[in-house]
Amino acid sequence: MNFTPRTRLSRWAVGLVLGALIVPLAACSTPSSSSSASAGKLNVVTAFYPFEFVSQRVAGDHANVSSLTAPGAEPHDLELTPKQTASIGAADLVVYQTGFQSAVDQAIKQSTPKHAVDVASIVSLQAPQGTVDLGDGDDDQYTKDPHEWLDPTNVETITNAVRDQLSTIDPSHKGDYEANAAKLVADLQGVDNSYKTSLSTCTQKTFITTHAAFGYMARRYGLNQIGISGLSPDEEPSPTRIAKVQDLAKQNNVTTIFYETLISPKVAESIAGDLHLKTDVLDPLEGITDKSRGSDYLQVMDSNLTALKAANGCS
Repeated sequence: MNFTPRTRLSRWAVGLVLGALIVPLAACSTPSSSSSASAGKLNVVTAFYPFEFVSQRVAGDHANVSSLTAPGAEPHDLELTPKQTASIGAADLVVYQTGFQSAVDQAIKQSTPKHAVDVASIVSLQAPQGTVDLGDGDDDQYTKDPHEWLDPTNVETITNAVRDQLSTIDPSHKGDYEANAAKLVADLQGVDNSYKTSLSTCTQKTFITTHAAFGYMARRYGLNQIGISGLSPDEEPSPTRIAKVQDLAKQNNVTTIFYETLISPKVAESIAGDLHLKTDVLDPLEGITDKSRGSDYLQVMDSNLTALKAANGCS
């Protein structure tokens, strides 16, 4: 049928009116904008790498996960930009640890996140490992050892807490979060079993590392840690402390001085050179870089186990 110009204009007008009616109706059927999960992916902000790893594994494709600590940066002395501080208040979930990064603690107070997992409130933080006491007064700002993620059973606790928070925020994907968390927990239990089996056979129980980050690992698997520095990696060890570390290395027949990927190995190399010992990497997993022996938490934990077995005579 051929339409006259008037007819075409009339139909165009009717269409415009119907469109005007349909738009409000469609808007009424849209889920509330207060639910960020309904608008797309969740926004999860984490303080540093181990929490980023857990959040990515549990959230899967349902969240954009970021870390306040850039890859390769040392997280202990993190400083935040105004944009990063604002991102904490805008996030659907923040995963952090009170008492580890003061800048993050301050930002949490300034920009209260909608939901948060404070690892210090769900994992029992312990005093620095006391099996080896250098007794020279060297210490730093930490009264509790903040490196709880180096015991994989603690990472299981963090995984379950992130799962629960994501399920509360985004209940439509609860099943996915539960399945993802279950897979990660199974992986972590595999790591724990490997460490228990392998390290139970060690002829040497003492290891020396750049800073005392491995107390939780040492406790769980029956080892003794000697840190050249204390809990802060940027703490300068005194000559007295270095001399005592060297004495303890001789007394305990230590074969290897461990250093890390994110801080200078010079002190470790100097001690090893003086004693004619080997050096190797024991990674505290505070960040992943292209120098890391693995691309994620699980792989680096496996590399750490390989290094400990070689240094401590484990079968």
